[in-house]
Amino acid sequence: MTKVNDPLDELPDQVAAEAFRRLVRHLRHRHDAQNIDLMGLSGFCRNCLADWIREAGADVDKATAREIIHGMPMDEWKDRYQTPATAEQLARMEASVKRNTPK
Repeated sequence: MTKVNDPLDELPDQVAAEAFRRLVRHLRHRHDAQNIDLMGLSGFCRNCLADWIREAGADVDKATAREIIHGMPMDEWKDRYQTPATAEQLARMEASVKRNTPK
C-alpha cells in the first residue's frame, strides 16, 4: 500500500512548532476547558500533549513535560483549576477514547 502524502508533513518545522506553541498557550489561557472535557470531545488533553512531546524526543520526565504544557506544576494546576469529574464527563471521555483506538 502506498502512503498518501499528507500536507501536514510538508509544513516547515518552524511553522509547525509555532502552531503547537500557540495551541499550548491557548490551552493555558483557557483553563476553564477541563482536561476531561477535552478528552470527551477530542480524545486528547493537555496531559496527552505532554506525553506526545516526550514521545517526540523531549528529554524530560513526565512531571516536567506536564509543567511545560500546563505552564505550572501539575499539582498546582489541579488545585487551581481542576473540578471533580461528573459521571457524564467520564462516560463521554471513555466513549471518545475508544474512538482513538485503531480498528
